Amino acid sequence: MQQVLDNLKDLPSGTGAQDIDLIFLKGIMESPIVRSLAKAHERLEEVKLQAVREDNVHLVSEILDSLNKLPEKDAATAELTRILQEPHFQSLIETHDKVAAKCYEMPHSAANSNSLMASSLMPADAVRMIGIQKKAGEPLGVTFRVVRGEMVIARILHGSSIDRQGMLHTGDVIREVNGREVGSNPSELQELLRDCSGSVTLKVLPSYRDTPSPPQVSKNQLLLVRIYFSYYNPASDNLIPCKEAGLAFSKGDILHVVNKEDPNWWQACKTVGGATGLIPSQFLEEKRKAFVRREWDNAEAGMLCGTRTAKKKKKKMMYLTAKNAEFDRYELQIYEEVAKMPPFQRKTLVLIGAQGVGRRSLKNRLIVLNPLRYGTTVPFTSRRPREEEKDGQNYCFVTREEMEKDIKESRYLEHGEYDGNLYGTKMDSIHEVVAAGRTCILDVNPQALKVLKTAEFMPFVVFIAAPELDTLRDMHKAVVDAGLTTKLLTENDLKKTVDESARIRRAYSHYFDLTIVNDNLDKAFDKLQEAVERLFVEPQWVPVSWVY
Repeated sequence: MQQVLDNLKDLPSGTGAQDIDLIFLKGIMESPIVRSLAKAHERLEEVKLQAVREDNVHLVSEILDSLNKLPEKDAATAELTRILQEPHFQSLIETHDKVAAKCYEMPHSAANSNSLMASSLMPADAVRMIGIQKKAGEPLGVTFRVVRGEMVIARILHGSSIDRQGMLHTGDVIREVNGREVGSNPSELQELLRDCSGSVTLKVLPSYRDTPSPPQVSKNQLLLVRIYFSYYNPASDNLIPCKEAGLAFSKGDILHVVNKEDPNWWQACKTVGGATGLIPSQFLEEKRKAFVRREWDNAEAGMLCGTRTAKKKKKKMMYLTAKNAEFDRYELQIYEEVAKMPPFQRKTLVLIGAQGVGRRSLKNRLIVLNPLRYGTTVPFTSRRPREEEKDGQNYCFVTREEMEKDIKESRYLEHGEYDGNLYGTKMDSIHEVVAAGRTCILDVNPQALKVLKTAEFMPFVVFIAAPELDTLRDMHKAVVDAGLTTKLLTENDLKKTVDESARIRRAYSHYFDLTIVNDNLDKAFDKLQEAVERLFVEPQWVPVSWVY
């Protein structure tokens, strides 16, 4: 095990292995569970147990014959004879011989006993009295539905007290609770069960003829998802079959989905602990949200974020055809399947926000503070360099023909035109920063997130939100008074910044890993720096597509 870990550290870069695969493999190898399994395997390999002989049944028979031939039997002989003739002991010896001979066929007697059991099945209409234990106020973890006037168990929540006790099953009919008839109102039955405590006796008509085999763990039960709801409260959901069985959660929570059999209601629990509850399925929430008109930015598709002179300055995303823009308008982000990864350095740090919220200032401060860890791209342009400008310093200068050719070949993350000249961020320039071992900091149009949120770029996305209008006005006045800027913004400009920030949050919040309200630049920088430092020391939940 240790040799494998040492080899991973010394693995040359030319092997073709991807960084994310090596990080994932290292995390598995360093897991305490894997280490324990490796130690157990080594111990088993050291000591291999073998049977002394395979005909012990014959040996016991010979011993009994010898004991029976003795002319006189003392107490010890009589006790030994009794032990050797015990059915349990003889079964043990038979089993030992079969295991030693590696003969695992079902004995004839066992097959007969199974057929006998099958012939004596309990009648389907036999009513059972079942006792369960519960605390007052503790939810049992079951929901009910009315079928032909009778109360039927609709579902049993995974991990609930009823599920653990294994006495009730989906489809069972509940007739009485502690001698009281249940009627045909599921809500009243839930209240009755919730108020019960201690031993509870149920009169049940089972839905099966024999004890069912335990359910197999399916792929659905291993699903981990990140939530993109702003907040979900089952008490206010009119569609949920049982409000008490619902699971409340907030945006960003990680849930373990354990059952997806119901197309409308999944069973899930939080990874940090807690009981299993019902959550709306992806299908149900898509249907529900399809009837709600979403608020979207009415700005032209492709316009530069914060642009106020749209006639002169245009920004286009490489994937924003009219069809894709229409798809973006109706895209619904509800759940995202995720996987837990050990700490690692993200390839890109993406700062999103309205124009004038301080993204560029935060980016520059991070790079100045740690130039070995952070870097950024140099934009490309088709305009001619000025006398004091050097190629590759503030801009990379290329011809318009060359830039148009690269744009057609989708080599630009985003591009635009200003005063007859093309400007853009080239994909290769991002890869160059990453290849140098640094995190590439980008402050781009929010529509670029759809391209960036892949295993190729592994972004950590931070939304820099504008503060309240009064706070933004005071911050701008302080900057002007300090002589840090000569650009005066009007009241209308400040209001546009606040409104644009709100629109970006509504339309793209499902991409954000962190939101920072920049009401104080120093405090906002401290929060940003603290967040990116945690990526190097804490496990991270990332989209499962980045791992598999």
